[in-house]
Amino acid sequence: MNHSGPILRVFEVRTKPHCADQLLEKFDSTSAQVVTGEPGNRGYFFGRCIEGDGNVVLFVSVWDNLEAIKARFGESWQASFMPDGYEKLIEDCSVRHFDLNDAWHVQDLRAAL
Repeated sequence: MNHSGPILRVFEVRTKPHCADQLLEKFDSTSAQVVTGEPGNRGYFFGRCIEGDGNVVLFVSVWDNLEAIKARFGESWQASFMPDGYEKLIEDCSVRHFDLNDAWHVQDLRAAL
């Protein structure tokens, strides 16, 4: 399958109890620095699940293509990238990639928010 178009990289985390706010603060500083200004990065956003106990959070970045993700994250592009200090806040996490080539309508998220 050809993944030459935009790719959504989704880092999903179940935090340890009462650690979601701390991790969201790290997303705002550390994770943002990991992707901002990187070739092929179109932006990022993050948030907390409104259902359940509030301990599920996402950091989502949008990339021009899969090659841009591989260039930034290297051979471990399919693994969760965790800067220092993240592991003490995280109970479980995953990273997944979504091909946006087949998206029916892609809109500038800044305009939507």
